[in-house]
Amino acid sequence: MRDLAALMFQTLDGVIEAPMMPEEDRSGEFGPGGWASPYWQDVMEHVGREAMATPYDMLFGRKTYDAFAAFWPNVKDDPAAEMMNSARKYVVSGGSPNLSWSNSHLVTGDIPAEIGRLKQQEGPLLQVHGSAQLLQTLIAQDLVDEFRLWTFPVIVGSGQRLFEQGVPSKRLELTRSEALQNGVVMMIYRRAPAT
Repeated sequence: MRDLAALMFQTLDGVIEAPMMPEEDRSGEFGPGGWASPYWQDVMEHVGREAMATPYDMLFGRKTYDAFAAFWPNVKDDPAAEMMNSARKYVVSGGSPNLSWSNSHLVTGDIPAEIGRLKQQEGPLLQVHGSAQLLQTLIAQDLVDEFRLWTFPVIVGSGQRLFEQGVPSKRLELTRSEALQNGVVMMIYRRAPAT
């Protein structure tokens, strides 16, 4: 059995939409895309050390998969790219996406049941990268064991949030935190033991 961790970048007001580029996600006419770009280099180095240095498998929604698959296979001489390119990738989609990125596998059908089955397998940590819509399903079905959050000192006012209205109540434990010099704060929370 293995855990599932959500690796997310968010604003101080909880928005996770389009952190790097304005055109990253245009759903809902989100205007302030690229809010994380001034902090990106330092944060990505930190993410590489804290969350991507040991083997992991990745879980994506189709839009995020397409964005990653267009970029990471072309990155050379980069340890993060090597890890991502060699990792097993699970892509949740109701359609027939192009799974040309190495070691990619389609997940369809009853998504919560299929993700539950993946968690029951032996293997490395499953990490969700981006994939806001998929993440809402995973949170609602209580399938996320750990939240790896990088909170940026930015307020954007609107956009998709990590925890949307109607999320079931849950108690978490802070297992690690660190403030970067640029004002970004890493916080890692795990589900609290049942009492």
